[in-house]
Amino acid sequence: MAVTRQPGQFSPSEFQTGLCDICDDCKVCLCGAFCHLCLTITIANDMGECCLCGIGMPIRSVYRTKYNINGSMCNDYLTSCFCMSCASCQLKRDIKRRQEQGIF
Repeated sequence: MAVTRQPGQFSPSEFQTGLCDICDDCKVCLCGAFCHLCLTITIANDMGECCLCGIGMPIRSVYRTKYNINGSMCNDYLTSCFCMSCASCQLKRDIKRRQEQGIF
């Protein structure tokens, strides 16, 4: 029998909130809208990454890969370029939900 999933690996999934679900966490969205740099530093800190290594697409791709979230690097790039605040807010909301679920 072939092993198709390693122990501890996450099943393929989606982000737990949509890109534009701004009402799911107003505090995060206000931070993303008025102090985007603070939000991205918080995200990098949550992930144990250096905020100087890149915000947006690099952090999003690392997170998506770690939690086996469906998508592509091209999608990460386009989302981060055209909707950077929304993408950062979505990522922070997902981190908060995974922390609450004990899987972060």
